[in-house]
Amino acid sequence: MRRLNRKKTLTLMKELDAFPKVPESYVETSATGGTVSLIAFTTIAFLTIMEFTVYRDTWMKYEYEVDKDFTSKLRINIDITVAMRCQYVGADVLDLAETMVASADALIYEPVVFELSPQQKEWQRMLQVIQSRLQEEHSLQDVIFKSAFKSASTALPPREDNSLQSPDACRIHGHLYVNKVAGNFHITVGKAIPHPRGHAHLAALVSHESYNFSHRIDHLSFGELIPGIINPLDGTEKIASDHNQMFQYFITVVPTKLHTYKISAETHQFSVTERERVINHAAGSHGVSGIFMKYDISSLMVTVTEEHMPFWQFLVRLCGIIGGIFSTTGILHGFGRFVAEVIFCRFRLGSHRSTSVPLPDGHTSNHLPLITDNSTH
Repeated sequence: MRRLNRKKTLTLMKELDAFPKVPESYVETSATGGTVSLIAFTTIAFLTIMEFTVYRDTWMKYEYEVDKDFTSKLRINIDITVAMRCQYVGADVLDLAETMVASADALIYEPVVFELSPQQKEWQRMLQVIQSRLQEEHSLQDVIFKSAFKSASTALPPREDNSLQSPDACRIHGHLYVNKVAGNFHITVGKAIPHPRGHAHLAALVSHESYNFSHRIDHLSFGELIPGIINPLDGTEKIASDHNQMFQYFITVVPTKLHTYKISAETHQFSVTERERVINHAAGSHGVSGIFMKYDISSLMVTVTEEHMPFWQFLVRLCGIIGGIFSTTGILHGFGRFVAEVIFCRFRLGSHRSTSVPLPDGHTSNHLPLITDNSTH
């Protein structure tokens, strides 16, 4: 009884077989079929390798939402070199609430030589090339996000030569914590002095001939400091053409949450518009000589997430490639054989057409004459 049930089960399973086997004696191979099979296998191998490359790659997903965090402080990372002595310049921040951030304790004023060493010039040149490429190809920003904490530090390399030249510039570097509102970070002549109505700079003791606001921005970023991230103003260098010259940078800061397979950080992206002009009160160009960075905080927050193709999706796409190639090549091969058979059949029919045979009554016969024994004699 058990054997009978087992045979019935096997018979039922055989009837449900969607992959029937054809005996080898019924299978006919051909040179064209072998050629098509070789092309199909080569195409499958190539597309499989390409699909595996896509599977290993990742992409960045951007999501936008309203930034609801207004109470936290905003960090500004600064590394700027001004072509003036440190005792002649002062830097501070003034926001819309007229709250001045005392920068004397937070920022470091370091006397340096403004001219870069050969190694530092090479670093600056490469950074400017990257900046120009980023302006043309915005997709490179995704590559920079992925390489954060993996690439070399983007900071200015230390000076390798022992310059005997006396310091003629001032490097202002460090970080500040400011309110998360629009503000103005500026570097101008004289140290800042706060007072109830704002602040002022002691510039009376500095002669106008000493004014030189040629500067180099080695680094400027907002939020958490992430090595490997290149910001829009990194590597910027401006040479003043006049003593009384104003350099303005209008910056829009966008809060950004970065989540990759390597890091998870809260930073800020920003865009910038530059403007410079010579201060000439007689010509109607009013203002104060110096470097002014006016920033504004965007109300939107961007979440950048690195995503990867799931393994199940990779398998589905791979099965689609293999099955699609086999089906397509089979259809094309069958259609090609059909066209070839039609053409060759017509050619054979044309070559075997009978010639006309004249009859005594003047008619013609298209039939071939019958071959008999008498006709052979």
